[in-house]
Amino acid sequence: MKRFFGCTGMLMMVVFCAVSISTAGNVHAAAVKIGVINMKKVLANSTAGKKAQKVLEKKMNQLRAKFKKDEDALLALQKEIQKKSSAWSDQVKQEKAIEFQKKRRDLAAKQEDANLELKQLREKYLTPILKKLEQVVKAEAKKGGYTIVLPNTAVLYRDKGADMTALITNALNKAMK
Repeated sequence: MKRFFGCTGMLMMVVFCAVSISTAGNVHAAAVKIGVINMKKVLANSTAGKKAQKVLEKKMNQLRAKFKKDEDALLALQKEIQKKSSAWSDQVKQEKAIEFQKKRRDLAAKQEDANLELKQLREKYLTPILKKLEQVVKAEAKKGGYTIVLPNTAVLYRDKGADMTALITNALNKAMK
């Protein structure tokens, strides 16, 4: 998602520069109206974004609960090794170290699988929202007479009147019904 916003921001800056350059020499050019959107706020405050966030949080909590048992077992083994290693033979120390390494690798593999699962779930829920959001932004920009709309991360300064976040959030809620 960061890559999407980063690419979008760069594309918007290029378009902005092109519009600025092309209109700079033309004194009779129409006024440029620029809008700014806080994408994170739109996703966090929209109805569809809140639903997606609840699903993601629920899955994340399920996965955390699943890993808690494995993490506790790994910590218990680590403490056992630290406390009892001085009394163990070299062979027992080596066996326990191998067991610890194996459990640690297994846990890391499970966590990697869970991260992949969360990423896929995020894409599943956010992709339709982002597609609809793009349509909504285009429609609202045309309706409001905006020449260009940028994400707030690509703007160093803006007047509060340029902020379209609330407008876009409301329009997205209507469009996603």
